[in-house]
Amino acid sequence: MIIKIKTQKNKEIVDITEKINEILKKQKIDSGLIFIFALHTTCAITTADLDPGTDLDYLDAINAMIPKLKYRHPHDPSHVGDHIMSSIIGTSLILPFEDKNLILGTWQRVILVELDGPRERKIFVKIINVTADERGL
Repeated sequence: MIIKIKTQKNKEIVDITEKINEILKKQKIDSGLIFIFALHTTCAITTADLDPGTDLDYLDAINAMIPKLKYRHPHDPSHVGDHIMSSIIGTSLILPFEDKNLILGTWQRVILVELDGPRERKIFVKIINVTADERGL
């Protein structure tokens, strides 16, 4: 299934945890894995602590990691850094769920990291059924 996320800024972090949990609530299976994949090269998917202001801290740190070089990308060299940031962070996650809810640490949230917005982002989501034997039960 494809979900769409509309971003509002050039660079921002969007918490998609509840949207993923809503998808899980509608599934026939209670437990398994969920695969989440961004269908873009200038955004990323990961988990993060989202205490107030932390989203901006992440964006500042990510921007500081990428050097301002004279990139050779023929389409638009000005956003090569965004492609690199997306690759470093990653465009997919596989997360466990039980009782139709994500299993996350106390502070973990599932986030979309927008690096070249605002845009409508498409996220592919696939539920993976895992048997009790495969879970070690």
